[in-house]
Amino acid sequence: MTRLEQEKQTVRKMIELYCRHHLKQDTMPDEYQHLVEFACRRLDHCKYGEKKGACKNCPTHCYAPKEREQIRKIMRWAGPRMIFYSPIDAIRHLFNI
Repeated sequence: MTRLEQEKQTVRKMIELYCRHHLKQDTMPDEYQHLVEFACRRLDHCKYGEKKGACKNCPTHCYAPKEREQIRKIMRWAGPRMIFYSPIDAIRHLFNI
């Protein structure tokens, strides 16, 4: 699996975790499904490709302001909890492996 595919998988897991535990919803609402698709499209078209760093440290912010604020909110909540639900993905994401 490529690094970008791992990033997509991690973002999807974070959003699912947020929806399931923070929003208390079994299925992902359309708004959050749109965010998953948006994040995957952004990763597909990232000009840094496999060599990209964390999006928050990127000199080129490609997220629209609304989506950027949403993903920031989700990652702040889900990030610390990922170590319990998906430890390998959390460590990879944390250290950009």
